[in-house]
Amino acid sequence: MIRFVSREGTDAIKHDALEEKFGHRDLLPLWVADMEIAAPACVTEALNARAMHPIYGYTRYSERYYEAIITWYKRRYDIAIEKEWIVPAHGVVTSLYFAVAAYTRQAEGVVIQPPIYPPFRAAIVRQRRHAVESPLQLTQEGYRIDFEALEAAATSASMLMLCSPHNPTGRCWSDAELARMVDICTRHDLTLICDEIHADIVYKPFRTILHYRDRYPRIALFHAPSKSFNIAGLNSSFAIIPDRTMREAYVSAQARSGLSLGNPFGITALIAAYESGEVWLEALREQLYANHRHLKQRLEQSGVPIAFTIPEATFLAWLDCRAMGLDHKALEDFFYQEAKVGLNSGREYGKEGEGFMRFNVACETAMIDEAVARIEKAYKGS
Repeated sequence: MIRFVSREGTDAIKHDALEEKFGHRDLLPLWVADMEIAAPACVTEALNARAMHPIYGYTRYSERYYEAIITWYKRRYDIAIEKEWIVPAHGVVTSLYFAVAAYTRQAEGVVIQPPIYPPFRAAIVRQRRHAVESPLQLTQEGYRIDFEALEAAATSASMLMLCSPHNPTGRCWSDAELARMVDICTRHDLTLICDEIHADIVYKPFRTILHYRDRYPRIALFHAPSKSFNIAGLNSSFAIIPDRTMREAYVSAQARSGLSLGNPFGITALIAAYESGEVWLEALREQLYANHRHLKQRLEQSGVPIAFTIPEATFLAWLDCRAMGLDHKALEDFFYQEAKVGLNSGREYGKEGEGFMRFNVACETAMIDEAVARIEKAYKGS
């Protein structure tokens, strides 16, 4: 059911932009957060059927589109959402920008929790807002929220941008953690926006932020089938915003961008994935978790001092390379110049990411083996 496919020569960023990103092409591509796995057959069959109609014009969001999202949320997350809450969107990243524009003013503070997916910070600073940092704490039990620091940060902000599950650490926030964050937003009158794009790829119980909408209405959620079904290039995301005033503000900000229509293939893919892709998704989760276990085992066998805790969600491995004794520039040079492995640099996620690298395990285990072999050879040969 899970089928690995070569993407070289398809203009895939992960493969065909290696030279632009790293300066040379002869690296194993394990960076961009999409998969070396074919989309499920239900998606490709639906896209092929749509492509057979030779007109690809302006396309509406049908009742079936909305019903697919509503049914998915009820089945996967045990929560009832209403059609009017759903706002079709171009992508989760663009939605972060629209949300900052809609819910904050220039120079206002927006709280983020680094290490954090780079577009969070970019959406703030590029729109002349102030990023207020409340860094996660790395403990023996993994990454945890410093709630005292978060409370302090909230006093100088008007919004909290939450990543749930968290990218890059792979944390899947507990009900208690989410409730405390909602309480802080309530006390300090913060708008809470939440990126849940990785929510379908979790290895423990997951609770969507929408469960707190009655407790605190100032919540906007952004999601997409893109990570779950490997269709990121089809721009098929959506916002769920229960509060009408917040929803209207978001729609206004999105409209100012000129992005008002979807594309027929993105709409078709979302419907097919949510209607018929669930069995495939469960097989995918098993494969990805097995890949995480395989990477951990291979790193431990290699003798290279890289610490890795299997994440609670995502197909992204956050490698702690601090024991290698290299400053971050030297660490990047080690992976890119010596080991020839193309990973995301931890520094992209803030200063808290220095000494870390992000490894995408959504590939064949042979590719994981080759990456670790290269890392081991470069380390022991240095």
